[in-house]
Amino acid sequence: MTRVTFIERDGTRREVESRPGDRLLDVAQNTDQPLEGTCEGQMACSTCHVIVDPDDFARLPRAVEEEEDMLDLAAGATRYSRLSCQIWLDAIDAITVRIPPEAKNMRGR
Repeated sequence: MTRVTFIERDGTRREVESRPGDRLLDVAQNTDQPLEGTCEGQMACSTCHVIVDPDDFARLPRAVEEEEDMLDLAAGATRYSRLSCQIWLDAIDAITVRIPPEAKNMRGR
């Protein structure tokens, strides 16, 4: 199991467990985080943008060029930004991510 800690827009910390191989976007959506994921993981938008804790960021595989291009369009992007649709929770035991204050889910989830 991977322990995922979401730091919500208001600063509240919420810890959940995920199964090996889960995608961070799916875990977020299943726990009512406001990540829309409009393109359903095809790297055609930045609506699943999260800010990864710096220590955890260093343990993730590097973002591919297409992901970096999408992050250039993300509101509130930082050096530690990633698309949650591109983070697979199979090689780490824990990760902490911040939901950007600009995150909005137009699908009403």
